[in-house]
Amino acid sequence: MKVSTQLITAAVLALSTAGMVTLNTAQADSPEFEKCYGVAAKGKNDCQTATSSCAGTTKQDRQSDAFIAVPKGTCSKIAGGSLTAK
Repeated sequence: MKVSTQLITAAVLALSTAGMVTLNTAQADSPEFEKCYGVAAKGKNDCQTATSSCAGTTKQDRQSDAFIAVPKGTCSKIAGGSLTAK
């Protein structure tokens, strides 16, 4: 693959990833959703934590300061779910 093709591919991937991060963060701040801490699978968190720089970068399952956006009222139904970071 040519270098220019690789650069274009990398740029497209970076822009699409940035859009997903913005969507997840905006969704978490939406009144229909709540932040549910302690339930995200490894690499599936919606935003940065004290130990990871951005969405999708947690290193372990159920990290206590990592959250995912869930519909209001759902977090309390998930084992280990918390509305505040621990």
